[in-house]
Amino acid sequence: MKKIKFKKGGGLLETNNQLKRFTGVKRNKKMVYPIVGILLIIGSITLYKTFAFYEEKKSFNVLKGRIPDFGYDIKMLSVVIDDKKSESIPERGLYKTNVHCTNGTFGEWDYNNWNLVLNNVSSESKCNVSFTSGLSQEEYNKYIEAGKALHRNTYRGKDITEYYNDGSLYTRISNGSFEDIYVGDYIIANEVTWLIADIDNYLYTGDTPLTKHHATIIPAKPLMNASMNDTDTTEGGYANSKMATETLPSLVAEDGIIGKTFGNHILEYRNVLSNHINKEVINQSGGRLKGATDDWAWYTRKIDLMSEINVYGTTTSSASFMDIGIDNKHYAIFQLKPEYINSNGNKRFGYWLKGVATIEHFSYVGGYGDAGPGFSNKASVSTVFGIRPRFLID
Repeated sequence: MKKIKFKKGGGLLETNNQLKRFTGVKRNKKMVYPIVGILLIIGSITLYKTFAFYEEKKSFNVLKGRIPDFGYDIKMLSVVIDDKKSESIPERGLYKTNVHCTNGTFGEWDYNNWNLVLNNVSSESKCNVSFTSGLSQEEYNKYIEAGKALHRNTYRGKDITEYYNDGSLYTRISNGSFEDIYVGDYIIANEVTWLIADIDNYLYTGDTPLTKHHATIIPAKPLMNASMNDTDTTEGGYANSKMATETLPSLVAEDGIIGKTFGNHILEYRNVLSNHINKEVINQSGGRLKGATDDWAWYTRKIDLMSEINVYGTTTSSASFMDIGIDNKHYAIFQLKPEYINSNGNKRFGYWLKGVATIEHFSYVGGYGDAGPGFSNKASVSTVFGIRPRFLID
């Protein structure tokens, strides 16, 4: 019988260690397969959920442009059109709408912007929006009018040049919705910043009523400097001034800065303008100055200087009501942002207004924020001063 010799540090003991190691490797290999399988299952589930989330987000993004950006997506937004689920919001139309949200979120449909407005929204919010055909034109118009009042009484200051560039600006105005247009929004064109000063504020004015929806536009600062007349007289009132008969019409002519910018979208309107003064009448200055307008007529216009009421909300130095006409409303932009009266971008300026103040003065906005003419000759009629007109577009 062959003897087995034991060697120090080897032999059978070493063989047994190798056996243990070999057995352990086999056991480890058996454990790897189920682990790999579990990982594959988890990976598949994760991939499925990721794809499902992508699909849900992709569907959500169809609606993204129709709700405010809160920095995150609300958890669920479902749309139903005439009892059928939809992945997108219908085009503007005569729909009754119903918005129901959870988790304390309040939602309503904005007919003017044709989008969903949410308040107190959170990442856990869920909203259902249903559209049902059959809204009457009368009811639709009421929603539009209510929304328009909100747009007129909200200062936003957004650059809406893209709407000017793609032509949709005029559709948004002429259809009366003023979709995504608010007071203080602006257009940059031909190196001028044009402000939305007010919305539909001349609607149904004039001896021939203005029935077109419109936006009132003013430049952010004076376009140029010019005098009201070549000599220091207000004789003939505003209607017969060089400003009203030559300077302003040149701006809306085809080659004028306003004409080149807005073309045939500049509206004609009818306005009362003063056309005669009484040199002996004491104006409202308390006996220190003479001269006041005493006659007027209706004129067809495309452009005018603003009145004191348009700017200040009241008269300050214009001598009579004949210089007011349809310019009897305080512009929303000056109500909401009064610093725009005499400044833009922290730079101050002055400009002419349309009211006759004395024999040789028209009213004006002073660069110091004061209302002219005061009692000096610094703004007599022939003085070269800022021209900041207003006009209407549809």
